[in-house]
Amino acid sequence: MNFRVWNLRLGWFAFAISLLSYLLTVEPTASYWDCGEYIATAAKLQVGHPPGAPFFQMVGAVFAVLAPNAEYIALSVNMMSVLASSFTVLFLFWTITGIARRLVSEQTDDNHTQILVLIAGIVGALGFGYTDSFWFNAVEAEVYAMATCILSILFWLGLRWEADMDKPRGDRWLVLIAFVVGLSFGVHFMGLLTIPAIGMLYYFKTTETVTIKGFVLANILSVAVLLFIFKLLLPSTLSYFGYAEVFFVNQIGLPFHSGTITAALSLVAFFVYTLKLTHLKSWVQLNTALLCVLFILVGFSSWLMLPIRANSNTVINENAPADARALLAYYNLEQYPDTHLFYGPMFTDMYAGQDENTPYVDAKPKYEKDDKTGRYIIVNAWENAQINSNSKHEGILPRMWSSGNAINYMTYYGTVDFDVKPEYRNEEDLVEAVNSFISEWNEGRADVDEYHNFLTTYAAYLDIEKPSFFDNLHYMFDFQMGYMYWRYFMWNFSGRQNDLQGKLDPVNGNWISGIPFVDNWRLGPQDMLPSELANNKGKNKYYMLPLLMGILGFAFLYRKDPKRFWVMLLLFLFTGLALKVYLNERVFEPRERDYALVGSFYAFSIFIGLGVLALSERIQSFLRPRIAVPIVGVLSLLCVPVLLASENWDDHDRSSRYTAQSTAKAYLDSVEGDVDAMIFTIGDNDTFAIWYAQEIEGYRTDVRSINTQLLATDWYIDQLKRRTYTSSPIPSQLEHRQYAYGVRDYIKHEALLDSVRWSLNDFMRWVSSDQPRTQYKFLLEQYGVSTTNIPKSTQQMIYYPTNQIRVPVNKENVLKSGVVKPEDAGLIVDYIDIDLPTSGLYKNRLMMLDILHNNDWERPIYFTGGSYDASEYFWMKDYLQLDGLVYKLVPIKTPLDPNNPFQSMGRIDANLMYDIVMKWDWGNSDSPDIYHDPETRKNSISFRSNITRLANALIEEEQAEKAIAVLDLAMEKMPIETFGYYSLVTPIASAYYRAGATEKPQQIVQKIATGYQEYMRYYAQWDNDDQLALMEDLVGNVERYKSLLTEVVQARDYETLAAIYDPFYESILPFSYIYGKYDFYTELTPFVAGLYAADQLELARELSGHIAQQYIDLLNRFLTLEKEQLTYFEMEIGIEIEAYKSLVSTIKRNETDPEVVEKLQNTYVETVGQFTFLD
Repeated sequence: MNFRVWNLRLGWFAFAISLLSYLLTVEPTASYWDCGEYIATAAKLQVGHPPGAPFFQMVGAVFAVLAPNAEYIALSVNMMSVLASSFTVLFLFWTITGIARRLVSEQTDDNHTQILVLIAGIVGALGFGYTDSFWFNAVEAEVYAMATCILSILFWLGLRWEADMDKPRGDRWLVLIAFVVGLSFGVHFMGLLTIPAIGMLYYFKTTETVTIKGFVLANILSVAVLLFIFKLLLPSTLSYFGYAEVFFVNQIGLPFHSGTITAALSLVAFFVYTLKLTHLKSWVQLNTALLCVLFILVGFSSWLMLPIRANSNTVINENAPADARALLAYYNLEQYPDTHLFYGPMFTDMYAGQDENTPYVDAKPKYEKDDKTGRYIIVNAWENAQINSNSKHEGILPRMWSSGNAINYMTYYGTVDFDVKPEYRNEEDLVEAVNSFISEWNEGRADVDEYHNFLTTYAAYLDIEKPSFFDNLHYMFDFQMGYMYWRYFMWNFSGRQNDLQGKLDPVNGNWISGIPFVDNWRLGPQDMLPSELANNKGKNKYYMLPLLMGILGFAFLYRKDPKRFWVMLLLFLFTGLALKVYLNERVFEPRERDYALVGSFYAFSIFIGLGVLALSERIQSFLRPRIAVPIVGVLSLLCVPVLLASENWDDHDRSSRYTAQSTAKAYLDSVEGDVDAMIFTIGDNDTFAIWYAQEIEGYRTDVRSINTQLLATDWYIDQLKRRTYTSSPIPSQLEHRQYAYGVRDYIKHEALLDSVRWSLNDFMRWVSSDQPRTQYKFLLEQYGVSTTNIPKSTQQMIYYPTNQIRVPVNKENVLKSGVVKPEDAGLIVDYIDIDLPTSGLYKNRLMMLDILHNNDWERPIYFTGGSYDASEYFWMKDYLQLDGLVYKLVPIKTPLDPNNPFQSMGRIDANLMYDIVMKWDWGNSDSPDIYHDPETRKNSISFRSNITRLANALIEEEQAEKAIAVLDLAMEKMPIETFGYYSLVTPIASAYYRAGATEKPQQIVQKIATGYQEYMRYYAQWDNDDQLALMEDLVGNVERYKSLLTEVVQARDYETLAAIYDPFYESILPFSYIYGKYDFYTELTPFVAGLYAADQLELARELSGHIAQQYIDLLNRFLTLEKEQLTYFEMEIGIEIEAYKSLVSTIKRNETDPEVVEKLQNTYVETVGQFTFLD
């Protein structure tokens, strides 16, 4: 057979199969998280979040042009990932067949062997194509699909270079590799991780005798090349442009951009000269190296798109990298917190205070153009501007570094030790407080939150130990490599438990095998999973077959070609475990991070392909090739690509799903139209979704979205001050120089006038003033504090002397802008008093107050409501109105219910909200045929709770029919079967009862009760120790189950109570030991009267008997105390007697058997009568 022809044909066949699969499952619109932003920035060539993806965006722009109309742009950009992923499969096929052919051709190269090689390619390539993480990336507009494609091309090119290395023009492959490496910087840095493996290909090809010294040196040099490109070549090039620009403009006095042009010309001149010189001198290797550097830079030139488009002031222009220095900051991710890989501070630095010897370190100077002077000026006081980490809390390999995750570190990996500082050990009150807390902790009466709060409160008096080197090592191997790599690896080649995010618990997000005894040993009983978990589409079983095939290939390659084995192992490690070391992940990330590790799964898929050869070798030991090869082919195809495709299809099929798009439109449709409204957003899933809807579909561009996190940056504020489509600039009095980088990043509160309540106008006049008396230096001088050693940035920091602010209400503007309807004018307050933090305000909160003040109620202000933090609502949570999916700021007081603050935030205009909700486009969320991913299901929390609140408001206004209509809508569009979250459906059932639609809530209650029973049966299989480990989830479900029955009792639906009580009681009884008998039974007291009313006499008597016995036992235990001691418990005894009396009264009112009543009364009198000596 002609192997070359069949290799080409089957490669394209694998491409076609994967392309068809992805075409059938691609999402037709924007997905959640970053996808909306990527689509918006690609289609219009805008500037996305660092570290940027300009090449991805430029290619995406080409795909966007192919869309017939705006509605199809998202699909077109998604198709870029589809195509890139299909090409990845193609190049992986050729990579596997190239490696496999080399392994077997040395022995035999007959037709059977060639067919086997082709089967290996198909199995490995299509197997990878259907893996969980790669398929996830393939059907959405994210960078990882294209990044994996570049990685596969690079490694294939490396193999081609190796094959032609000895030929006269063999290094052309190396130059092409360099160019693709440069291109990879315009997508994602994943492709760079192939460099060490390619370097070892060169070493093994050019070295006849491999020595330990040479081998180690080659590995070091290969890694050095990677670091040179990533950390030296490109950052240095950007730095050169940046410094040249400042030098030529500031020092020589040339116009802006002259330094950039000069630097570019100098680079061109450098390469022209050096390439010509090395060619004339026949310095071949140096000439090749220079060509490689040149082509890396040519590939990297896609980054020129960023400053070009940033200077165009695009609508989305994150970090505004308009010049070389800003572009370098963009490349270096200076927007994000520093992560120290090998030496740096631990999370305990947050408790330590400033370093004694070096309390401050320099920040980075921020240069900005000054058009008046024609120079670049530094806008921030950068010298000693940052508080330094405490050297006592720095260490080697700081894995546990994030102060924001301190509680999680200590919860899962142990608390840190502490002791009172020697100088405070004579302070009796302090020592007593410390010892008291230690006792509480040792006795289990304090949790980790309280431990953290204790350390924060007493940090100044304590010596707190940092995590040791071995603590960090344990965390790195257990969490970062174990949980955040190995778990993902096994997801892809062994099986996945479900699609829920794992939090180091045995119920969610783990890997499984599908082999019962293995899964039961690792994760507890798996036989009686609740249907919600058992039927989760993300539950995929591969029975470890792809894993075993990969292990066979791993061993086969090691045995056949140790050199090639090391190359593959390097690729596998650098795209997996080494990446985990670099990322230095926290406990926990906002979502699962498997999508970034597909390079490692790509490498393992090569081993899977080679596993076909290993399997064939074993089978051919007892069968002829003519029989063995077809058997191996069929088995391999069934055990890897067919199995993976069949298991993964349902949870990777995003076709016909529009839920992310509909959520974005629901936010915007909840905002009043054509009133120039502003909406404050918080996270990715509200911000990027709105960006997509407005930028791509042109939907509701009259609404100005404002992300409260980005509002802390000067570049974002600048953009908000420009008109965008039909929305006006934000109202603001602060000028750029007053919020520039490093200016008013934080303003401090000093309690000088706290008895005075300032108007918001006075507050803004103060904080926007540059007068010396508003700066911290003024205070320091007033108190005689020397400012010699105090950083200039601290001296210039603004402070506010009172945190008590009064916000006036311009009633005329309120009514004119439609913020409040005319019929509610009488409810408008004259002013709103707010209390700002007593610590200080960050720039984003200051800007929010600036907007509030200068808006003066002229434009409606809305919030997406992704947080309950008071600062996200101007500290005005009592002055909100729930409109659909958003909250509107209104000057009408609606106090929060302290017993239920989340469900009482904001008043409701029932008719207005009804109109909003009934017009929502739900994006076929009700279809049982689409995959309801975790984000889609999670969004039902807001939809369901808001609709339930609307229904209750309609019922209060005696509009029951409308209430039933919106409840029907909620149940139709968010069915229990696909959305879950039983606890959020219970209030819907309650609202149905209140509206008089009895039959509908009965059906809902039966479904939810069945779901809870399944959970109880599942938990009951675990032994007591494991149940205690699951206590939070277990108790939570028990309490929610109780709440369901409470709603039934309150609705007086005794028929349903009679049907569900006994299974409820029997299912929760095994967990009574967790509560203790007293709490377990007395908390069931509300059901006694209901059971009597439901004519369930035996159940009512049994339950009331248990409850009465708890009161009797407790009161008898009190009698074991001395009478003098009893006086201390007089109040508690009185409470218990009253509760007992209430129970007896309930039974008397309902019990029909006089003997039961008489016996109960006698027992009560006998028990209570023993306490007559108490008042």
